[in-house]
Amino acid sequence: MSKLVENIGEAIRKTGLKDGMTISFHHHMRNGDHVLNMVLEEVAKQGIKDITVNASSIFDVHEPIIDHIKNGVVTGIECNYMGSKVGHAICEGIMEKPVIFRTHGGRPSDMEKGTSHIDVAFIAAPTSDDMGNCTGKIGKSACGSIGYAFADAMNADKVVIVTDNLVPYPLTGASIPEVYADYVVAVDEIGDPKGIVSGTTKITRDPVGLRMAEYAARVIDASGLLKEGVSLQTGAGGATLAAAKFIKEIMLERGIVGSFGMGGITAYMVDMLEAGCFRSLIDVQCFDLDAVRSLRDDPRHMEVSATQYAGVSGKSAAVDSLDVVLLGATQVDVNFNVNVHTDSNGYIMGGSGGHSDTAAGSKLCIIIAPLTRARLPLVVDRALTISTPGKDVDVVVTQRGIAVNTRYGKNKELKEKLIAAHLPVCEIEDLKKKAEELSGVPASLPLSDRVVAKVLYRDGTEIDTIKAVK
Repeated sequence: MSKLVENIGEAIRKTGLKDGMTISFHHHMRNGDHVLNMVLEEVAKQGIKDITVNASSIFDVHEPIIDHIKNGVVTGIECNYMGSKVGHAICEGIMEKPVIFRTHGGRPSDMEKGTSHIDVAFIAAPTSDDMGNCTGKIGKSACGSIGYAFADAMNADKVVIVTDNLVPYPLTGASIPEVYADYVVAVDEIGDPKGIVSGTTKITRDPVGLRMAEYAARVIDASGLLKEGVSLQTGAGGATLAAAKFIKEIMLERGIVGSFGMGGITAYMVDMLEAGCFRSLIDVQCFDLDAVRSLRDDPRHMEVSATQYAGVSGKSAAVDSLDVVLLGATQVDVNFNVNVHTDSNGYIMGGSGGHSDTAAGSKLCIIIAPLTRARLPLVVDRALTISTPGKDVDVVVTQRGIAVNTRYGKNKELKEKLIAAHLPVCEIEDLKKKAEELSGVPASLPLSDRVVAKVLYRDGTEIDTIKAVK
């Protein structure tokens, strides 16, 4: 027996895909992914219309989806993150149906609850056998963890594994087992692994970024959480990676061994594991090729599903055990609500991903961002889009001051600790005033009344909408 079919076109026909259905994809190939574009091209050739694309993330490499929207092949998008090329088109109103934004934990939970139904999942697999046992750890297109694809495989009506490295049965050490696969397709290339490294994944050398990073490390230290068994997640931005560098130095100096590092794993987190700063890494996504190597070779480096990482449908999730998370922001408002979906002009250029999941689960959520960008203030009266609600944010760190969220009856003791540590603590309104002194008060944006996207919190409730840009 074999589940191997000749090509993607045949796989689509065998699944019974028809007008009005939902297809899904994962984004572990990031900006190097080829599979989403290949599938949509074949869907269009077969004359299938009114398709909803549920992809864990949409990157700039997926720009061809714009033409498929215009010609009626794609009429809906559900994702956790969207790059600026497709995001700009959405904000200009090319699609009638609003985009649905979920979180990395909310997406699998909605699949498991049945509120997000997948008819056919197409899973890019760097290595697979002909029965569908597959992994991202090895192969010419190795991307490491494929944790976001687990929910698709387990919950879709039909599952197609698309691979460019077909190996003899059985593939040992598979991430997703054959029991979930209906068909397997071998293609020349599922993507370019160099595209995994997209965005900023290097420690900043900018003095402003380094000052913020130092402040963030001192906040963690003063909080009392930087001790034996500490768990930590950082983003892949330059300032958060620099903060991890300062934290690493403190941990090595004091002989502190943390329990785990988590999230989208970078070479720097791997370095902390190998230096003895953590006992393990929990990995739902690799951000660079060093992380791919580590996941393949080091048994302390653990691949997990998005549900285990941050879901709310399971009996627990790793974010529930997280001590500290360092996150970025486009905007923060005076109620500590954070925007990571849109830029300051209202155009979609991101998404929550695991932002609000980790903010909610962690004991200490720190937002690191410069006070101004492109002569626009970080702190505003009301964020253009609420991605992470202020109740889940504890501290905002900028190069010109640190604001502690004492609303909601929390963090009063933390604020006293930071003041005692001689950190530049101020009120969030003070940061807003300082930002406006530097950049001026931003003009109101001419947004339409038309909703182009809905933002869902990790429990599936709608927390905001994104309006079209006039």
